[in-house]
Amino acid sequence: MDDTIRASAADLAAAMQAGEMSSVEITQAQLDRIAEVDGDLHAFLHVDADGALATAKRVDDARAAGEAVAALAGVPIAIKDVVVTRGLPTTCGSHILEGWIPPYDATIVTRLRQAGLPILGKTNMDELAMGSSTEHSAYGPSRNPWDLGRIPGGSGGGSAAAVASHQAPLAIGTDTGGSIRQPAAVTGTVGAKPTYGGVSRYGLIALASSLDQAGPVARTVLDAAMLHELLGGHDPLDSTSLDAPVPALVDAVRDADVAGLRVGVVRELGGEGYQRGVRARFDEVVGLLTDAGAEVTEVSCPHFDYALAAYYLILPSEASSNLAKFDAMRYGLRVPPDGVADPSAEQVMAATRAAGFGDEVKRRIILGTYALSSGYYDAYYGSAQKVRTLIQRDFAAAFDQADVLLSPTAPTTAFRFGEKLDDPVAMYLNDIATIPANLAGVPGISVPSGLADEDGLPTGVQVLAPARADDRVYRVGAVIEALLVERWGGTLLARAPSVTGTR
Repeated sequence: MDDTIRASAADLAAAMQAGEMSSVEITQAQLDRIAEVDGDLHAFLHVDADGALATAKRVDDARAAGEAVAALAGVPIAIKDVVVTRGLPTTCGSHILEGWIPPYDATIVTRLRQAGLPILGKTNMDELAMGSSTEHSAYGPSRNPWDLGRIPGGSGGGSAAAVASHQAPLAIGTDTGGSIRQPAAVTGTVGAKPTYGGVSRYGLIALASSLDQAGPVARTVLDAAMLHELLGGHDPLDSTSLDAPVPALVDAVRDADVAGLRVGVVRELGGEGYQRGVRARFDEVVGLLTDAGAEVTEVSCPHFDYALAAYYLILPSEASSNLAKFDAMRYGLRVPPDGVADPSAEQVMAATRAAGFGDEVKRRIILGTYALSSGYYDAYYGSAQKVRTLIQRDFAAAFDQADVLLSPTAPTTAFRFGEKLDDPVAMYLNDIATIPANLAGVPGISVPSGLADEDGLPTGVQVLAPARADDRVYRVGAVIEALLVERWGGTLLARAPSVTGTR
């Protein structure tokens, strides 16, 4: 089982195609691994063993009959609980949706089912995708496989922890301000945020509609590219979906080369506030790219300094609007107010939202409602949108000088549970390097860059490219991965400690 659960998705797919393994064997090995370690990690909120094995058998039967199947058919996958899945609980990490079983699938789930990927279950997350640590999950936090006393990132910490701990070879995450890339950085996995609109948002429980984007979580850049190609493409059910072909991401990985490529190191995404070990590993990656023939220069994006403030006005404003649908009238939790014999709809709504939402969700609803209120809209929300435009212009100017941009993915390694829970601003700062990409809608990928000297925990390097140039981030990410694997003599996850017990 050990070799099976540690194999890449690409290798598993190749083994099945060669008749060396079956999907049922692979899926059962993953389910056994979940049973073995997830009691410590809490990466999953719901496991669907019967459904996963049924899909695996169908794929095996189709292969045995000589039918054509998708490249990743039979490779198991975990799905973040913000993605709607027909017949499976979808709670979004919140009591407000506790027990809700959707009657339909998100478009990306439909594509996974059509391609024959067994769905292992739904992964834990910060409530309604609000957080950087999974500490805001209504069902308790997930834990980092490298150190069970530390966070696995957020909001998609469950997906990253599942992949890092070999409970799933692939996972789906969503990225509103870094919630795929930041967990990838602190768990030693690969996480990619596609160009906004490149992957359908239909069936994602919306946090901030102009920022949310689903994408792959994997152990290798090739695995992420294969999953991204499967998920991507136009969806008529999503009005923001790009009507354009998916870039050739797998080809970009397999033909990866950076000779002559212009790489811009973003001045504003480094320096003060970045952990010494994070910065050291980043500088090593820059040196390796230079040695590989890339033309590395420093670029300045001055308005990135205001990205965090703008984001935490835009996101809460959109969230306060999106979360209005949780009104106790249509679906989800319904709580009657105490001591009221014949409550009004408003009283039931107030009692339900008070009981169903956690503190962080309430904080952001209040902030967003205030920013959108009469007399403050122009001063706060309107001004934040103007800053967003300036950030988009910064990206455009930077991409005139460089083909891709480079930075650390997160300013620090994984912090300890409770360390930042009572300081929202300190928590928000974890996304300082990832937020600009969401504000501009450009693609990004986080690739493991090594272990920090201070604590021996994973760090990540982020590659950003212009909108619709997702193939560039995979191309550079693959080169970084190959150079570091050569230096380390294997992948970063091969050096991870046991997931049982705290170091």
